[in-house]
Amino acid sequence: MIPSIEMCTELMDRFEMPDHIRRHSLVVESAAVFLVDAHIHAGAQLSREMVQAGALLHDIAKASCLNNGRDHAMLGGEICVENRFFEISHIVAEHVRLRDFSPGRRLSEKEIVFYADKRVSHDKIVSLDERLLDLIERYGRGREDIAERIRVNFEVARDVELKIFSGLGFTPEDLHDLLNEAGNLSSLSFSL
Repeated sequence: MIPSIEMCTELMDRFEMPDHIRRHSLVVESAAVFLVDAHIHAGAQLSREMVQAGALLHDIAKASCLNNGRDHAMLGGEICVENRFFEISHIVAEHVRLRDFSPGRRLSEKEIVFYADKRVSHDKIVSLDERLLDLIERYGRGREDIAERIRVNFEVARDVELKIFSGLGFTPEDLHDLLNEAGNLSSLSFSL
């Protein structure tokens, strides 16, 4: 089952998702839905509902993993399976690192959520370069091996960016302004 917005909200409440993570998830959802809608409008066969639910729940396990070193993406995928949200469990489980990205395959819902997450620092749309620096600073802990793994993952994000924006009538640099124009950022309800 693909969870509704109401079901996602209930899960956020049940797992006591902190406000700052909730705000981040809402902005990721806004960006991801904007991108999937653009692709659907261009004729792609994608599920808006899967993208929306996957984006809302992508960090469902983040708070519980902050101090114990567990992989929040994998735990989030497990939470989705436990709640019978099988259709989005892979989206949540792979929002940090895609397991089988291929530029030649059709665009997938998990790639859109993965990319949207890489474009949102806290609750602001930023470039991939800005987000990369933010993640290295926050999670690199001064260790070059961790920073290098983050950089390698962002090479995949750059390839996903090319895949997402090929054929669209706008560029990655336009995303923030287009979301504002569409009202997708200014009207976010942070009380979700």
